[in-house]
Amino acid sequence: MNAVVQTLPLIEPATLLDSPVPITVAYGDGIGPEIMKASLKVLEVAGARLAIENIAIGEGVYLAGDSAGIEASAWDSLRQTKVFYKAPITTPQGGGYKSLNVTVRKSLGLFANVRPCVAYAPFVATKHPKMDVVIVRENEEDLYAGIEHRHSDEVYQCLKLITRPGCEKIVRYAFEYALANGRKKVTCFTKDNIMKMTDGLFHKVFDEIGAEYPAIEQEHWIVDIGAAKLADTPEVFDVIVMPNLYGDILSDVAAQIAGSVGLAGSANIGAHAAMFEAIHGSAPRLAGKDKANPSGLLLAGVMMMQHVGQSAVAESVHNAWLCTIEDGVHTYDIYKLGFSTQLVGTQAFADAVIARLGRTPSRLLPVSYDKAAKPIELPVYAPRPPARKELVGVDVFVHWAGHDPDLLALRLAPVVPRGIDLQVITNRGVKVWPNGLPETFCTDHWRCRFVMDQGLAGNNTMVAHFLLRLATAGLDVVKTENLYLFDGERGFSLAQGQ
Repeated sequence: MNAVVQTLPLIEPATLLDSPVPITVAYGDGIGPEIMKASLKVLEVAGARLAIENIAIGEGVYLAGDSAGIEASAWDSLRQTKVFYKAPITTPQGGGYKSLNVTVRKSLGLFANVRPCVAYAPFVATKHPKMDVVIVRENEEDLYAGIEHRHSDEVYQCLKLITRPGCEKIVRYAFEYALANGRKKVTCFTKDNIMKMTDGLFHKVFDEIGAEYPAIEQEHWIVDIGAAKLADTPEVFDVIVMPNLYGDILSDVAAQIAGSVGLAGSANIGAHAAMFEAIHGSAPRLAGKDKANPSGLLLAGVMMMQHVGQSAVAESVHNAWLCTIEDGVHTYDIYKLGFSTQLVGTQAFADAVIARLGRTPSRLLPVSYDKAAKPIELPVYAPRPPARKELVGVDVFVHWAGHDPDLLALRLAPVVPRGIDLQVITNRGVKVWPNGLPETFCTDHWRCRFVMDQGLAGNNTMVAHFLLRLATAGLDVVKTENLYLFDGERGFSLAQGQ
């Protein structure tokens, strides 16, 4: 007997089941218009009740002079419909253009990116025929805050921001998703052996919230060995939750080793809106050739139909798609002699899915969506009482073209006021003074850590006057970071080698 995969709606649909659901649609760039046309055709023939509002975003808007890539009127549509079905878009290279995908996710508070990565062996080539992994990626913060600066001739910076609200929301969502979908295990990936404060917070929150879900198996992996295990033995994982950057990279890896990035759709979920998209790009080299595989966007559309409460349509389309794959009707990217029976283009693939509506696969696992399932309850962050915060020093980052940290320390000495001590100088995080190693390579960017005598702790005015003295002495201060204790616990990392 074939097993049944049971999936639930993501959040409470905001519309009546018998009424057309307003959604915002963007046809995108490159192959976007072709795969969106194909996907919407399948959904509509399957009975989707949709009231579509089209918006223009992406390359054309960028090149017309809007650096955001989206017009103000498009935001009005998104805020009204709260459901966004988006084809891939192209961000022009150079010119400082920001990623529109990131802009939409962050602006609308779409904190959870959900990417199912499933193998369809033997009909789609894969080395991992039992793979069925869902990656839940934090979507709003981490290095994707996009806060970057150039500090010196040689050094650039990108800030990694991890927040407790962000960690709590995504981790709780991952556990709730696992519960709602009958998943048995949630795994966390971080790099907290190196980034002990940022990734350390993510891991800590995972352990805290995981304790509330004793029925679900849970584990933590350091991301590098976890990624190796995912690539080698993905069947040992079920749901994986991780910070933004790792989730972006590894969800693509997981989709590819399952069979093809072109088959993977994703949902971006927030409290006020949701966006559904393929995980691949706009592939401009294929544009207009009727070759692109619409499956990723179509399966994202299946997730969208669940989200808006039209589970019968989602189930019909998903099973028809599985039948199409099982029958060997494939686009060029997954076509393989011996398993494929017909090579088709974008629109012909959509027609093949339509022809199989009402059927269920015989060898691949059919899907069954519970029409009466309760939606996942989205997590709400509850702020904690503020910690007791005490200023105990300051890190001063200096652009200095010298190469001997002893000379830099000598130059700083007459500027440092009584009650503040130079504790350490680092270069790219490695201690170089006092007693540094001559083999350490140094750039023109130096962190000078100053600590305050115990009696002066908390004196913000003294720190401000000290920074003014440094500037007056001709030192090029490019960045400062105050050093705090939170309830007596150090809120800053030690230098490597300190």
